[in-house]
Amino acid sequence: MANKQQYPRDIEAQIAFLSTAEGGKTQPVTTGYFVQFFYDGQNWDAIHSYPDREWVNPGDTVTAYLAFLTPEHHRGKLYPGKTFEIREGFKTVAAGLVTKVIELDTRNSAPLLAPRTSDTG
Repeated sequence: MANKQQYPRDIEAQIAFLSTAEGGKTQPVTTGYFVQFFYDGQNWDAIHSYPDREWVNPGDTVTAYLAFLTPEHHRGKLYPGKTFEIREGFKTVAAGLVTKVIELDTRNSAPLLAPRTSDTG
């Protein structure tokens, strides 16, 4: 079963996952996918939420919300139109585009692995 936890929504993005044939993932991901967000020459940790999908397969393009471990480090650096990569180690598995800044400018660092209350009903 997919992860039903709710995480902060620092940014909204369109993410295009590479297909397995293109060197992308071999397995699908779901909300709670904790991976590297790469931009401006640096990797950052981010947790993904997929509002419209339970599972995201290699080759899919989706709308996602991303939550950063240290949102204050990204203020003024992320904006609509900013491109980025999703990486697992040094392997790029997806490319993305920031579409909206949501909570990034107002949220401070907080434990993300203990998410906000969940709608499980």
